[in-house]
Amino acid sequence: MSNAYSATPQLTPEQQVVVDQPADVLVMVTAGAGAGKTHTLVRRLERLVAEEDLSAGEILVLTFSRAAVRELSGRLARYGEAARHVRARTFDSWALELLTQVDAAGDWPNRSFEARINGARQAVEDGLADNLYEDLRHVVIDEVQDLVGDRRELVEVLLERFDCGFTVVGDPAQSIYGFTVKNVDQRKGETNRFFDWLRATFQEDLVELALTENFRARSDEARTALGYGVRLRSLAEAGGADDRPLYEELRLALKRNLDMGELDQDFAATALGDYEGTTAVLCRTNGQALVISEMLHRIGVSHRVQRSARDRVVPAWIGLLLRRSEWSMLGRSRFDALLANLPVPEGTSSDVLWRLLHGSGRGLGNSLDLGRVRTAIAAGRLPDELTAQPPTRLTVSSFHRAKGLEFDRVLIVDPGPLPSVKEAKKAKRVIDAAEETRLLYVAMTRPRDELYRLESLNMRNIRVDKDTKRWGRYFYQHWARKGVEIVGGDVRTAQPAGTWDFTTDPGEVQDYLSTKVQVGDEVVLERSQPDAVGLQESPPYLVMHGGRPIGTTSERFHGQLYRHLKLGSGYEPRNWPRMITGIRIDAVETVAGSEAAGANAGLGPYGVWLAPRLFGLGHFIWDRIDQEEGISVEAR
Repeated sequence: MSNAYSATPQLTPEQQVVVDQPADVLVMVTAGAGAGKTHTLVRRLERLVAEEDLSAGEILVLTFSRAAVRELSGRLARYGEAARHVRARTFDSWALELLTQVDAAGDWPNRSFEARINGARQAVEDGLADNLYEDLRHVVIDEVQDLVGDRRELVEVLLERFDCGFTVVGDPAQSIYGFTVKNVDQRKGETNRFFDWLRATFQEDLVELALTENFRARSDEARTALGYGVRLRSLAEAGGADDRPLYEELRLALKRNLDMGELDQDFAATALGDYEGTTAVLCRTNGQALVISEMLHRIGVSHRVQRSARDRVVPAWIGLLLRRSEWSMLGRSRFDALLANLPVPEGTSSDVLWRLLHGSGRGLGNSLDLGRVRTAIAAGRLPDELTAQPPTRLTVSSFHRAKGLEFDRVLIVDPGPLPSVKEAKKAKRVIDAAEETRLLYVAMTRPRDELYRLESLNMRNIRVDKDTKRWGRYFYQHWARKGVEIVGGDVRTAQPAGTWDFTTDPGEVQDYLSTKVQVGDEVVLERSQPDAVGLQESPPYLVMHGGRPIGTTSERFHGQLYRHLKLGSGYEPRNWPRMITGIRIDAVETVAGSEAAGANAGLGPYGVWLAPRLFGLGHFIWDRIDQEEGISVEAR
């Protein structure tokens, strides 16, 4: 075993039993919140390579989020010796990689997440992946309690198809993704279904183990919810139990913790800004997270909003690397020299970045093929470690997106009581009390040291647009639209900024993006013309930062803004917001577009450049009042 582990905690007897299982054993591990499962999995992978003589290519490691991939890969790089080259991947990136190898003509990068998962399942089931994984000897899967629907079926086919050992880890008390199953009648049946399938399929060959000791919580406040884990697991296994009383009991336990007060007060700004550890503000919905983010920006508190696990954001330094490279083949010494002047994530070693890019670009020997790196960017095939959201001191997140993360201090926005059955039916909502209880449990088990409560938010006029699935601002009049959510993909990337909808030197825009535009900066979307260019879309909007344009909105945004403002089948929007304010920079990202457009703009031969990625719950500012039409209100 590696000497690198001498500085890490010793394995407990429970963890040691998991680590010591032979490579061909079928292992299911139930691991409670904060039970050290990542530490255990890293040590298990090290043993599989060092003592069971498996190679990195004979092990498949799958997990749900890029944050989990970053954490697992980071620990393997720091502490592993034999297993440092084992790659962890999200289900989506693995499915895409598999499909591009067995069906390159399928245009899989441009198909939906669900299509890729189903396509990978069909490919495995049909034997198309047999040659790719003929040497597969062990599969490791984390967070298996969240395997529902299509992903559950994919993993079941995978484990049945290949004759290899596996280590799967999960906790029924933290199963929170049942809502992704669209059929309401099937949804409850998905809870705990994968665990039942494992037991029924492998029977006496399945070795069931457990990790029960908590290593995360270091205070009584942080341990507030831990005692509920056993009851939640029992209820999940029982199925169909009424969890409403347990939800209210858990919420009452949250309310006993100290109230942080109002976030828009000076005290909150000082408390959040001066704290040296990591902090998370957790909310029940993504819409609440956007409202919290707006409040924090108002009082000048720097933070980041947690992205969806499906977001693949290529960092700016990769685009700058391609632009500053003189040749198509980049050697290691030149790579290191360029990297020294690029905005790489703090604490990331050049060895790790070289290895990840070299693998994705299929470099030759000690050279990196930049043309192949460009192809990997365009196809969405860069390693998850490169596209994961970088860590930050203060994170704002929904409960769902905080899954698998931990923080020194957690502030939870009170999710409020569950609607009654009658209220839910009237609002045409489906309330799964069991899943809501598990979701609150997940949020309350994120802190290491401190747990605080925040009052519920007033979301009366903020709700999801059923047509576009974006959060929107409304008013008491049913027709009023006061704002809409801005998301990744709302900025045009097919051509570099300065060559479409506005004309300026594209090189100057790129330099401005790389040196002046920072995460959290405010931008304004300004309508570039009064009328739409095409049918069923809005006019284009310029992305303005500090009074200058740095991008233009995408065709997808134009279509969705049109749908948001279309009030009925017989109504066509004629007036459009003059500006949309309250928008922020999520990242300056590397994007791949037209190679010819990039070359014509003087940005090199690869068709790769920088673009702003936006987020926020925008405010509409209109040109005029048109009361009879019921369209808009006077600009401020």
